[in-house]
Amino acid sequence: MRLINIKPDRTWTFALAVLPFLALLVAYLMGSAMRLAENPNDKLLPGFGAMAEAVKHMALQPDPRSGIYLMWNDTLSSLSLLLTALAVSTLIALVVGILIGLLPLVGATFGPVVAVASMVPPLALLPILFIIMGLGDAAKIALIVIGTALKLVRDVALRVKDLPREQIIKAQTLGASTWQIGTRVVLPQMLPRLIDAVRLELGPAWLFLIAAEAIAADAGLGYRIFLVRRYLAMDVIIPYVIWITLLAFLMDLALRLLQQKAFPWFAGARAA
Repeated sequence: MRLINIKPDRTWTFALAVLPFLALLVAYLMGSAMRLAENPNDKLLPGFGAMAEAVKHMALQPDPRSGIYLMWNDTLSSLSLLLTALAVSTLIALVVGILIGLLPLVGATFGPVVAVASMVPPLALLPILFIIMGLGDAAKIALIVIGTALKLVRDVALRVKDLPREQIIKAQTLGASTWQIGTRVVLPQMLPRLIDAVRLELGPAWLFLIAAEAIAADAGLGYRIFLVRRYLAMDVIIPYVIWITLLAFLMDLALRLLQQKAFPWFAGARAA
């Protein structure tokens, strides 16, 4: 039997998915044990006990100076910025992407500008945003919007152009206006595809957020990571990285479930 035809069942699929994570966990435990055996005060690979104590201090005990729970305050600060920026990016992408993909005049006018602007490294614009907008949340949101919206616009526009031309022709034959074609033919088909595109932009969005918080912030997950790095506090940094990864995974899962519940026909068409 050819390797390409071997498909694992559900049990094996789960086991194969868990295997790399177990391998990473074992490798870390071995590396941590070796370093701690040589130097009990080693900070590079802290043991699980030290990380658990750090998480307890950051998440379950109020800060003596401010009285707030630092980890939850950082999480709330970062998520509020990220979700706001992604909402703005999604709305821009939906409107502008459909216009560029559906209307030739708009595509000819703004398509090249969006294509060129999407090639600009967003992090290179961060100093400019801080100078123009200050060091507050507005600049951070703007960075995430710039870094994600342009790529989402291009993705939506390309997907609109990939729609079967017969659908547009049939709608016009039945007397549909441009507005009706956009809202009744194009929009329903773009929404589940836009969810896919947003899922792919979650990673870059977190990257832009953490980079902005590392430079100028007084709260946030990225701010905390770069603050404690001065003290080589890997027992805080590693749990924070794991927590960010878990949040990103949960956001991706939520979008996937939303797509399945709101657009069941899309999953069926993709499976077919």
